[in-house]
Amino acid sequence: MLTAGEIVLVILSILLIAVVLLQSGRSGGLGAITGGGNEVGASRRNRGTDPMLARITSVVGLAFYAVGITIAWLVTHHP
Repeated sequence: MLTAGEIVLVILSILLIAVVLLQSGRSGGLGAITGGGNEVGASRRNRGTDPMLARITSVVGLAFYAVGITIAWLVTHHP
């Protein structure tokens, strides 16, 4: 159980890093790779993807937190 939780935690951490890096910040960041920038269609696309990426970040962050707390509890209460 503990090993499975650790594997899930690693997967969630990689996913969380990727989703955060895909978001367009003030300077564009890595979000420019997926179509950000000053192109004509990019502004319409970014308005649609940024709220979705923010929601995904929240969900993955909460899952990361929950799994981390669960692993900590299992470590302290595991015989």
